[in-house]
Amino acid sequence: MKKLVRLRHDRMIAGVLSGLAAYMNMDATVVRLLFVALLLITGIMPFALLYALAVFIIPSEENVI
Repeated sequence: MKKLVRLRHDRMIAGVLSGLAAYMNMDATVVRLLFVALLLITGIMPFALLYALAVFIIPSEENVI
């Protein structure tokens, strides 16, 4: 069973996007580019807030059994 976790390896800031990419079986670079594109199109506030919430909600991989 797959679990959504923040990855320690392949992380740029907190590992949220690399963990999301691993969960969706995508390349982390593609997910990061999509995030930046949506960030620029919709404005910084909604996606920055979602990212900050994800840092606190999604567990780190070392905390998951």
